[in-house]
Amino acid sequence: MAKQIYLLVGTKKGAFILTSNLSRKKWSLKGPLLKGAEVNDIVLDTRTKPRMYAAVTSYWWGTNVHVSKNFGKSWEQSAGVKFEQTLPAQETDKPAADGQNNVKKVWCVVPGRTSEPNVLYAGVDPGALFTSNDGGKSWSEVKSLTNHSTREKWFPGAGGLMVHSIALHPSDTKKMFVGISAAGMFATEDGCTTWEPRNKDVRADFLPEKFPHVGQCVHHLELHPDKPEVLYQQNHCGVYRSDNEGKDWTDISDGLPSRFGFPIQIHPHDPDTVYVIPEEGAEFRAVVKGELAVYQSKNRGKSWKKLTKGLPKKNAFLQIHRQAMAMDSLDKSGIYVGTSSGQIFYSRDEGKNWDVLIDYLPTIYSLSTAVV
Repeated sequence: MAKQIYLLVGTKKGAFILTSNLSRKKWSLKGPLLKGAEVNDIVLDTRTKPRMYAAVTSYWWGTNVHVSKNFGKSWEQSAGVKFEQTLPAQETDKPAADGQNNVKKVWCVVPGRTSEPNVLYAGVDPGALFTSNDGGKSWSEVKSLTNHSTREKWFPGAGGLMVHSIALHPSDTKKMFVGISAAGMFATEDGCTTWEPRNKDVRADFLPEKFPHVGQCVHHLELHPDKPEVLYQQNHCGVYRSDNEGKDWTDISDGLPSRFGFPIQIHPHDPDTVYVIPEEGAEFRAVVKGELAVYQSKNRGKSWKKLTKGLPKKNAFLQIHRQAMAMDSLDKSGIYVGTSSGQIFYSRDEGKNWDVLIDYLPTIYSLSTAVV
């Protein structure tokens, strides 16, 4: 059977699946799935038999992780993503039930390493990490992060207080890095027993202390499996690279029209090539001057190239959410960008040329790809 590429779309009003053959010229749409709920993240896990995982928030039924074993035809809920302790009142606006605080929202679901096929990770609001060892059936809170000694200095950003980025070291199962808004980047080297804030030289312009130990607003964090010691982040206050697992950060914002933005992607076949989409700023969260432009660096952020061919160049006041840019793993990687107004723009040649893949979807929260 010929392989297909899957583009999974999480939106404000459910999930959608777009499929194509490897030419990526014609696409078929399936959905809405999980209709009526917010889907903040949806991924296709191919480590064993393909399974889809979705981070779902319903106005009526709350938030949970849903699992599909038949490419979205039917879904099962997990046993629940719930705290086992009471958090400070300012961190949750929902009442405790049976001694447990409700999780406000599951922001992301990340499959574990190939060597741990039933392991999953989920980042939530308010500011916590959960793990599953049984393929998403049940979840456990990583209390060492929830109870971190610096937690009193964490605070919600505009979207809440959330763990939204989870970067796993590909070979060392004890190493993991998470991005928290607004707390910063935290690392563990002992399998989640302890966590260390790693925010040196990362700005927090919105605080009295501009370079605090914690309190930075990471917008998105990524690493590449070929160079896992190198981390990239798009921050509220700049784009940064670390060459030593976050122990030091280098500001690589020079050459961009704005320091503010949400998504960042590393090329799947070239760990030195990264992509960002700048926005005007916190007070006006839309692409700079109404022009949708993707910026590419092929030298780890030393210089940037503006990519716009086929993208709207004026009066396009679009916002791109933190998880709404993705790349596929084909030889000439495709790039996909989902917007706040429901368009998906894509490039089949790594950003040189762009087309509209689909229009009129609900607000797009996340994109992910898989080839099966």
